Amino acid sequence: MNTAITFRIAFFSLLGWMLAVRIYFNIRLRQAGERFMPDRKDIQHEGWLLFSSRVVLFFVLVAILVLYAINHPWMKALDFRLPVWLRWFGFAMGSLSIIFLIWIQLELGRQFSPQLQLRHEHQLVTSGPYSRVRHPLYTALDVFGFSLALVSANWFFVAFFLISLVGLYLRVPKEEKMMLDTFGEKYTEYMQHTGRFLPKI
Repeated sequence: MNTAITFRIAFFSLLGWMLAVRIYFNIRLRQAGERFMPDRKDIQHEGWLLFSSRVVLFFVLVAILVLYAINHPWMKALDFRLPVWLRWFGFAMGSLSIIFLIWIQLELGRQFSPQLQLRHEHQLVTSGPYSRVRHPLYTALDVFGFSLALVSANWFFVAFFLISLVGLYLRVPKEEKMMLDTFGEKYTEYMQHTGRFLPKI
């Protein structure tokens, strides 16, 4: 089996594992009676432009994944050279980010939402990774996106990672404002001893 095929299998293994984890926790959310899809209020919290951009990017990603899976010449043209060890390091990093994400989801429980919304009688989670970092879920997703860029060694996935990074960094201040509006001084105090994406030094 040549290197290109090996890393394409590694890439889709990571992607499949991540998809299975997200589906599992979304099913658990539905079973707990919580809403998964956004309503108008959720979209207004995030902003129509940011929400629309996420939807468009999702469909672009699906199309590109199909092209990458069939090894289309357009995708091959965007390949670049990386040492094999670095690509395997990306795979290991992606695997660890998924394990970290599972821990985060278990800590969040029914408080989790893929939208900018709070649950009924929402509780502020400050245990597990949330004891040191306010947005560890975004950290895990950032690391995962970077790992896909390394494993694929393809400029499209580098660009997609960077665009996703910008989207997350635009979303976080809106999320923190929502939390401050809801929890007030309690969240302000929480912010003082936690980092946004990494533990505060």
